[in-house]
Amino acid sequence: MITQQNDSASDAERPRRVVYVPLGRVLATPGALRALALARADGAAYLARHASGDWGDLDAEDWTANDRALPGDERLLSAYRLPNGERLWIITEADRSATTLLLPDEY
Repeated sequence: MITQQNDSASDAERPRRVVYVPLGRVLATPGALRALALARADGAAYLARHASGDWGDLDAEDWTANDRALPGDERLLSAYRLPNGERLWIITEADRSATTLLLPDEY
């Protein structure tokens, strides 16, 4: 399990918690792989954030929806901004069998 402490001002209201999301089989679309390479970003770091319950750049409503989905009955979506400004999504299926890194336009 990973202990999470959010540091940004928008996350200040979120309590410290322990979250672990089983990722299942990890997949990535060609677009996501290309975007990560161009940004010189480590996909594993974003997967670790997702697995620890850091949903990234989501609004409060989507963040809460993910928290409610943690028991495993709904899919989980995280959104992150890569260093070059490109957006990356990570989706874990409801049954936790697979997690996919993709770009929003590949959904």
